[in-house]
Amino acid sequence: MPLLLFLLVISTFARAQEAPLGGFDDYVNKALRDWEVPGVAIAVVKDDRIVLAKGYGVRKLGDPALANERTLFAIGSSSKAFTAASVAMLADEGKLKWDDAATKHLPGFEVYDPYVTRELSVRDLLSHRSGLERGDLLWYGTEYDRDEILRRARYLKPTWSLRSTFGYQNLMYLAAGQVIARVSGKSWDEFVRQRIFTPLGMTASGTSIRDLKEADNVATPHGEIEDKVEVIPWRNIDNIAPAGSINSNVVDMAQWVRLQLGQGAYQNQRLISSGAVKEMHTSQTVMRAEPPYSLWYPEAHFLNYGLGWMAFSCSST
Repeated sequence: MPLLLFLLVISTFARAQEAPLGGFDDYVNKALRDWEVPGVAIAVVKDDRIVLAKGYGVRKLGDPALANERTLFAIGSSSKAFTAASVAMLADEGKLKWDDAATKHLPGFEVYDPYVTRELSVRDLLSHRSGLERGDLLWYGTEYDRDEILRRARYLKPTWSLRSTFGYQNLMYLAAGQVIARVSGKSWDEFVRQRIFTPLGMTASGTSIRDLKEADNVATPHGEIEDKVEVIPWRNIDNIAPAGSINSNVVDMAQWVRLQLGQGAYQNQRLISSGAVKEMHTSQTVMRAEPPYSLWYPEAHFLNYGLGWMAFSCSST
């Protein structure tokens, strides 16, 4: 489960229980053992305040340094919600509309099918319904910059028709990030820093592993190799940054959660209209209950994707 979604689930859990944190440490530590996870950090938000911010386990296997609430982790695809929020801010300012053609703001952008090139909207870029397969080898491990990756996307043949099904797509989030850059006159990175990180006080957060050079409290990446969890190198994914490059800690991320639970307001400051937040959280694309999602969420009755957000419904017990 992505870190951000986990934080929101935990904040809901806190509201629903009389003694929400009783036995919680034991639960988390057991989960780390069961899933062979070296370390995590968790924040709980209740009534617009942090009631828990804590690390568990270690930052790196073989190193005794413990994870804590200030440990930086890669938040991965939870970065996508920051891209959607940036688009929402520009929509609030009247600089674009959710249903604008993507090519209105990226005139040279093309995909394989000319019809889809013409019809693809900003909303589609954020909804995983472009009809394209992932195509991650266009960016993964390459020296291509963001514009070159999008130029090459025109040669990626579609797997489905436009808006017919959910198909996870990092390239379209890159396109959304480039829309933000063209409309705002700032890079995606600078826009996120100025319009989200700064007003939320997310002073430890960054959009590139380059920002980690001076940091001394960072969780090292790990992967399962031949059934054994091992340390793996950091990957520089600046060229696909709007889809997944943010690094943060749970204290900072709790401020982001407060913004979402506050419907776009934070400490009496309105950053995003409540209507735009509702639009981001509203289901846009139905996700079929089949692998891998049915394996990850077997208890879910349905799965949907909003604008940078996934939602699922489960039976209560």
